[in-house]
Amino acid sequence: MKIAVCIKRVPDTATRLNFSGDGTSLDQSEVQWIISPYDEFAIEEGLRLKEKVGDATVTVITCGPAASTKEIRQALGMGADDAVHIKSESDLDPAQIAHCLSSVLKDRGDDIVLFGRQSADAQGSQMGALVASQLGRPFANNIAKLDVEGSEVKIERDVDGGRETLESSLPIVLGADKSLNEPRYPKLKDIMKAKKKPIESVEIDPGNVAFETKAITPPPPRPEGRVVGEGPEAVEELIRLLREEAKVI
Repeated sequence: MKIAVCIKRVPDTATRLNFSGDGTSLDQSEVQWIISPYDEFAIEEGLRLKEKVGDATVTVITCGPAASTKEIRQALGMGADDAVHIKSESDLDPAQIAHCLSSVLKDRGDDIVLFGRQSADAQGSQMGALVASQLGRPFANNIAKLDVEGSEVKIERDVDGGRETLESSLPIVLGADKSLNEPRYPKLKDIMKAKKKPIESVEIDPGNVAFETKAITPPPPRPEGRVVGEGPEAVEELIRLLREEAKVI
């Protein structure tokens, strides 16, 4: 079985973000980068499938700048066998990234392609669907449980009010939710081994820009909190404020 896991390099969720002078991009000078957290669930599921099947390989694929090697090595340290790095120093839009990923995947013949359900930065929940469409394969997102028996696939995913069960067949593209598993932490020996695992570097013409960022604006500052009183007599006023101003009840 061949398993591919597509990952994305994103700013650390604890990083304070600043924008460029023209307000159209992120100032990356002091940003700390990580693997998008949902992608770690995808990596873990790929590794668990490999352990279950036995005769399987897990390949990590990413599209990004040369500095993405750090995140690739982290994924290899978790247990992936090798990686493909689609190098691009430009900020590509989702359609361009999907084109690059699909160009690599269509020639590989992977049985399962895994994504995180969404990236931590854009939160578009679209990359898996875009790639699946270009590959002509079925796609399911937000998966919470995965069983593969031969060429048959059984999927469970959380939906509003319950859990949905789906059945399909290989090859397939899937988006991992955080309820799917608990990602492992690389051990020191695995981190050392990862330095020797192969990373194939490729360059692909991403095609024309489909979307152009015109402006990025930070959210408005939060209003300061205020004390509405003390004791039981303050409860009625608090309820009024929550209903009329905060509009949360």
